[in-house]
Amino acid sequence: MTTPTLYLIPTPLGSAQTPSLLPHEQALIVTLTDFVVEAEKTARAHLKAFNINTPIRELNLQTLNEHTPTKDVAALLQPLRSGRSMGLLSEAGCPAVADPGAQLVAQAHQAGFTVVPLVGPSSIMLALMSSGANGQCFAFKGYLPAEKNLRISQLKQLEVRSRQANETQLFIETPYRNDALLADAVAVLHPQTRLCVATDLTLPTQSIISQPVAVWRQMHVLPSLKKRPSMFVIYAG
Repeated sequence: MTTPTLYLIPTPLGSAQTPSLLPHEQALIVTLTDFVVEAEKTARAHLKAFNINTPIRELNLQTLNEHTPTKDVAALLQPLRSGRSMGLLSEAGCPAVADPGAQLVAQAHQAGFTVVPLVGPSSIMLALMSSGANGQCFAFKGYLPAEKNLRISQLKQLEVRSRQANETQLFIETPYRNDALLADAVAVLHPQTRLCVATDLTLPTQSIISQPVAVWRQMHVLPSLKKRPSMFVIYAG
């Protein structure tokens, strides 16, 4: 009998129609009927594109997001306890990385189930790869503070950390605040600090700009990032 397995299924960073799985990985999940997802509407589009064998409306989709109480996470593994393999989907990119699915993975390990990660797009790794910053030592910081003074303070702290530890710093922002974050970074970081902004990764509109802050300051107009998913990278090592 096949061991019940939790498959960690990456999803496209853009359109659900963009391939995100290798053929042999897709073959592993097409027979699954149970999934834990961040948002059902998006998940249904992804699962349809994956050509899941079962009609989409007949799938068992359970939701795990930032509002899910910690005490309720273990119950989401019931398909595994019943002997059925299941899948975990992120809203975009790799599940359990900057994603509430990490709680489910931890619970699966604690219960002794097999966990299998599948290869797929990660905006964090794609931004790091394309930045020219130190790929041997890096840290992902998630979201910076929304309030301007706190955001500026955090940027300066990350720059100091990067310089002292020779460590690349990666972070993100809610897309509608991207422009404010970029403007603050260009204004307050040291001229020689490398600043990379990787926007719309894997999409036709993809843009990756990586250069010292001094060069950013020479731009007459900074690129508009409003409502465009972006990853920010700073390196002062």
